[in-house]
Amino acid sequence: MEKLRNIGIIAHIDAGKTTLTERILYYTGRIHRMGEVHEGTATMDYMPEEQERGITITSACTSCDWRDNRINIIDTPGHVDFTIEVERALRVLDGAVGVFCGVSGVEPQSETVWRQSERYKVPKLAFINKMDRLGADFDAALQAMRDKLAANPLPVVVPRGAGAELSGLFDIIRQKVLVYEGGDGEFFDVLEPTPEEAEVIASWREQLFDVLSEVDDEFMEAYLANPEVDEQLILSAIRRATLSRSVVPVFSGSALKNIGVQPVLDGICNFLPSPKDIGFIRGMNPGEHSKIDIPFDHKDPLAALVFKVTMESGRKMVLMRLYAGSLGEGDTVFNVTQNEDERVARLFHMHAGHREKLERAYAGDIVAAAGVRFASTGDTLADKSRPVLLESISRYKSVISLALEPRNSEENDKMQEALGRYLLEDPTLELETDEDTGQVILSGMGELHLEVILDRLRREYKLEPRSGKPQVVYLETVSASARKLAEFDRELGDVPHYGCVTLSVEPRERNKGIDVIFEVDTQAWPSDIVTAVQEGVEDGLKSGVLKGFPVVDTRVRIVEFKGREKSQSPVGFRMAAAMALKDALSAASPVLLEPIMKVEVSVPEEFVGDVIGLLGAKGAKVDNMFDHAGHKIVQALAPLRSLFGFTTDLRSATQGRAGMMMQFHTFDILD
Repeated sequence: MEKLRNIGIIAHIDAGKTTLTERILYYTGRIHRMGEVHEGTATMDYMPEEQERGITITSACTSCDWRDNRINIIDTPGHVDFTIEVERALRVLDGAVGVFCGVSGVEPQSETVWRQSERYKVPKLAFINKMDRLGADFDAALQAMRDKLAANPLPVVVPRGAGAELSGLFDIIRQKVLVYEGGDGEFFDVLEPTPEEAEVIASWREQLFDVLSEVDDEFMEAYLANPEVDEQLILSAIRRATLSRSVVPVFSGSALKNIGVQPVLDGICNFLPSPKDIGFIRGMNPGEHSKIDIPFDHKDPLAALVFKVTMESGRKMVLMRLYAGSLGEGDTVFNVTQNEDERVARLFHMHAGHREKLERAYAGDIVAAAGVRFASTGDTLADKSRPVLLESISRYKSVISLALEPRNSEENDKMQEALGRYLLEDPTLELETDEDTGQVILSGMGELHLEVILDRLRREYKLEPRSGKPQVVYLETVSASARKLAEFDRELGDVPHYGCVTLSVEPRERNKGIDVIFEVDTQAWPSDIVTAVQEGVEDGLKSGVLKGFPVVDTRVRIVEFKGREKSQSPVGFRMAAAMALKDALSAASPVLLEPIMKVEVSVPEEFVGDVIGLLGAKGAKVDNMFDHAGHKIVQALAPLRSLFGFTTDLRSATQGRAGMMMQFHTFDILD
């Protein structure tokens, strides 16, 4: 287990994650020809939609060997619409490599994925890529890591020159110069530095020792005793500091030009954790709701987390991380989340779109299983002798929806089946049918997200449904408090049903969610009536009083129940609770919340005025502006409803010279 590394490649779109992964696979002998993203031949971008667009859409798993270590790699998307793919990869990984562009530094989506990795306490390395590009600045990238990520970068491999002058790398730990002579980069020269180069290396080395001394007492004592510390001592200290997330070792190079990839592989093996270093994962005992620590040990009962579901040729494939125990073909396991028994028909190691058959997998490994019928993303599979629930994967709210109309009834059935499969694969997709129009409403994380789904419908199922314009998804909340009583007294099928409920609603802080509090003495009432009231409130919150959108950030207090001896019933109380809630929401000054996006525009200085004017016309609020790499960066918050077509307007206003990044920020009150 100590020779295993489970890592993810994370970054902003177009930072070079997939190109780096491609080089890693080539140098480790996993593939024998390097593919290129811009040519649509990258191994990890195996979906036709990825090859056409030159972007990663779905996380792809693979594995390779380097220096007797087995490295499981997940290459994640950089586009904000596919954030869930990064989230579920980080949930099951032990370490990560953050890739940054040497010119652009830390971009918005880099911040998002970095924060996600911090939430799961994932140790990381950084690779400053594209150091061969005009405007590349290694020092500026390091400073951006400090300023934007609150990281403590520790440069261990730094560039020898930049832009067209990039002629190799300085290995600070070994005090060597690495010179790449073009070609495929498989072979490079390791040279002694010239006196001038030795001075540069000594300066970086001093910085490295200063940072290590601050975060590692053991290293500081050894360094004070003998400033000529040996290489092994430095490696051990960096490893300890990386595992404690006190530092982020930083490498540099150009993946496209095949410079600097092998040192990153060495860094993965030297500094990132094995499952043994992590030691255990915390779960929940489902019966007692008590916490339980599960050691990473293949001799223990099984504990595995499903982090992704894919459909291949109509068959369900479940990707999972094994934390304890082992799993083999034909094994029956217990799905703790769904309370169902599952049988594993076949096991595989994944290599992008290809599968390699496996007879048995052990704790620490990442595998795919066929034949698992009930599992969905976030489910825990365990041994029945020790059922345990592992922390699930975060859910994301959809921000945009699209109306779909099949061309005939036959196409309708086929479309429903296809969309059902996509929903299994992607938890950020939502599907509902509009009762008034009969249209299917598909909701997702952005325009590109929905576009990809429509492309897949055409390509995989030969379906061409009519689609409307994308519409923004709203939420509802209350801005005041209100208290209402509702009484339900009716005969349904000659059976009387009665219930009377008083409840109040009040606003909560933004993003605090729903809080339902029973101020009634629930012990004095039958449990089925209490449950019915709870269900009536929960159902009512799914559809608000303004436009029928879900209600959020609201506290509901159940104040009083009243019943009648012979006619009170769960149905009566459920209906009364729903009616009281609707009346209270209507009286509590309900408001719409709309998705607000964080927009970042990179633009030459002469067009700044045009960009600010355009943002103002879209209802955006500019909150920051700074210089970077010869461009002005304009940061703003804007309502999503006004940003449809914004990219086209921006190109027109700036002669095509501006670039834009947009990501979801929050739901807030509609002006």
